[in-house]
Amino acid sequence: MLSRFKRDLRAVVERDPAARTQWEVALLYPGLHALWAHRASHWLWGKGALFPARALSQTARWATGIEIHPGAQIGEGLFIDHGAAVVIGETAEIGNDVTIYHGVTLGGTSLDPGKRHPTIGDRVIIGAGAKLLGNLKVGDDSRIGANAVLVRSVAEHSIVVGVPGQVLASGADPASSGRGKSDPDPVTRALQSLLARVDALEDSVSGTHAMSELYLNSSGEWQEADFVI
Repeated sequence: MLSRFKRDLRAVVERDPAARTQWEVALLYPGLHALWAHRASHWLWGKGALFPARALSQTARWATGIEIHPGAQIGEGLFIDHGAAVVIGETAEIGNDVTIYHGVTLGGTSLDPGKRHPTIGDRVIIGAGAKLLGNLKVGDDSRIGANAVLVRSVAEHSIVVGVPGQVLASGADPASSGRGKSDPDPVTRALQSLLARVDALEDSVSGTHAMSELYLNSSGEWQEADFVI
């Protein structure tokens, strides 16, 4: 347990350019406090102490604004940046070295008591306000854009934006998926790709085209009118 706590602490220092010292992170970062509280509540949950586990998770929710069900399975090195209004459901599974920004929901769409929350692969980044709903899977090294709503599984190295979530790119070179503080913003890359597609579409339909349509005139007769687009 102690080694996991240390790994969680290092993950924040490595991925947050605003982090100055480990002491600052350990004492002042609510995302880390919520994660550490979850480590303890999940251990209690696994031992069958369901009420104490829920009590601890709700106390952490009150203190941090982050709600993580004690049944959720979370790997090492999760970084919850800012953290306000993050919700992680009971059957959610999160891999290693995942980054989650504020307002993210890993929620369910079913009342089925079985597996009903997302499974997140390793090294995934989930942008602010994104909603991932249902028993879906997000492949390793994927990026979910801010405010995206994802309701289906996506492959590894995917970039997802929009409502509902659309895959703008996938199959990227894993070597380009670094985690340094100078990483380019994946959402910016996705939007640039989308704008490039729009420009190409506009170029392909440029020019004027004669069109015609029928309309009902004042005499109650159908008449054809030409127009140009």
